[in-house]
Amino acid sequence: MEGFISELTNAIPGVDEAMSFAEMLKLVQTMDYSVVVFDTAPTGHTLRLLQFPATLEKGLEKMMDLKNRFGGLINQASRLFGLGDDLNEDMMLGRIEGMKDVIEQVNRQFKDPDLTTFVCVCIPEFLSLYETERLVQELAKFEIDAHNIIINQVIFDEEAVESKLLRARVKMQQKYVDQFHMLYDDFNIIKLPLLPEEARNPALNIFELCGVQALQNFSKHFLAPYEPVLRRGSVEELEERVGTLKSALQEAESELDRARKGKQVA
Repeated sequence: MEGFISELTNAIPGVDEAMSFAEMLKLVQTMDYSVVVFDTAPTGHTLRLLQFPATLEKGLEKMMDLKNRFGGLINQASRLFGLGDDLNEDMMLGRIEGMKDVIEQVNRQFKDPDLTTFVCVCIPEFLSLYETERLVQELAKFEIDAHNIIINQVIFDEEAVESKLLRARVKMQQKYVDQFHMLYDDFNIIKLPLLPEEARNPALNIFELCGVQALQNFSKHFLAPYEPVLRRGSVEELEERVGTLKSALQEAESELDRARKGKQVA
């Protein structure tokens, strides 16, 4: 009986995500924290979690309808195959309805803006913009509060970027950042920088800190806009950079002269 119910419930879309969240809720109730953050799965899994209460309710309605129409057919079949009372539809429905109560509690907490809010995290690219729009629309459909968007891995300060490839990427990112602001002008949008390594990495010395301290320092950017700190360098480094730029300029001028002469000959 236990195995049958387990297989039956596991066949319902989103049950894994919903039951995992329900177990986490039980654990959270024993904790003494003012805020608990859940790092959710990608968009598709999250949407299945949100759809689960409605899916389960429809499934139960169909099962109850079948029970009313066919009466004790399941019990008769179980006796026919020698299963006795191990496979009882009332017991089965009772277990599933108990699971439904847990999921409905999760759903009520989801819809209470005083208890739950959803923070969308994305990167400044087309697919991420599309997925975020899809997620925001679904959250609104399920009456779940969402008014914050974090745009991660943003390359700041185009002037400090020397690579042509990175400059092109900065322009591409800016195009999608502008679209985020246009689509979600009533949202709180936070831009976080692209880092050379993970902020939690102890080897990361961009903040001259590591571990928990590095995360605490990085978290300040959630409250105040990130301001890139330009590395001006020493006089010698700046002179070397100017020399490199002059050489590049001379090469470009020479190439332009050759192109002009070739055009005149043609």
